[in-house]
Amino acid sequence: MTLTEEILHWKKVRNAVILAHNYVRPELQDIADFTGDSLELSIRAKSVKAPVIVFCGVRFMAETAKLLSPDAVVLLPNPDAGCPMADMAAAEQVRKYKKENPEAFLVAYVNSSADVKAEVDLCCTSGNAETIIGALPADRKVLFLPDRNLGGNMNLRLGREMVLWPGCCPIHDAVTPEAIRKARKEHPGSPVLVHPECRPEVLAEADQALSTAGILKFVRNSSDKSFIIGTEEGILHRLRKENPEKEFFPLLPPMVCADMKKITLEQVRDVLRDLSNQVELPERLMKDAVKPIEAMLDASR
Repeated sequence: MTLTEEILHWKKVRNAVILAHNYVRPELQDIADFTGDSLELSIRAKSVKAPVIVFCGVRFMAETAKLLSPDAVVLLPNPDAGCPMADMAAAEQVRKYKKENPEAFLVAYVNSSADVKAEVDLCCTSGNAETIIGALPADRKVLFLPDRNLGGNMNLRLGREMVLWPGCCPIHDAVTPEAIRKARKEHPGSPVLVHPECRPEVLAEADQALSTAGILKFVRNSSDKSFIIGTEEGILHRLRKENPEKEFFPLLPPMVCADMKKITLEQVRDVLRDLSNQVELPERLMKDAVKPIEAMLDASR
């Protein structure tokens, strides 16, 4: 059997669903049942009620899938696939802040660990942050973590003054306005689409700031024939696959998250065969960590 045939065999044996984030290797996206952003995938997994979930992404994503599907076996093919941004906020640091600021309302970007989610009041995604944060009382003291860029962009857009945790995505934080101006000269007329994890001055220079799901939707509905993409280059595979008649240029080559590229087809085969690398979280932690996610989902309905 080929490697793909082995994966499909073991997927059938385990009655499993394979999820792939928009940033992982192309070959993983191609064998996945569902490809999308982290929360979108976890919600999809919950709806299909698969007994085994293989999450091709990074650890916080697999943890979120476990929180929303606690009875499922969730497998992370490479346990070393982490997220530098999520690691910039530790639960003990958040607890310390809460103790010193008991009046503060804590909002965590979904790109955070289960330990941190258990300490906050509400979660948001890059796609719904404006709606979620915009619904909070204007005079409420809010701490936003861990991404200072997404939080700063929401402050500007909503006229708020949230306290911002000093974290960021190193890939998106490296984008500069100068890079956008250079790309426009090289590809005149192509709209620049960036991720809201980029710095505020970058968003000011771009045409659109969108989540990965937002970028995919914008391109799908746009009459433009070429685009400059300012996010992790894994999304280019899906963009080209879904829009073969359009051209896509990376804003700042290379924009590669090493962690997103750690998972391989061989590892997917191995965890399905062996049911190894299971994501396990303490029951008490799971009960606390799912609450801000459920609060977000309720607020988004």
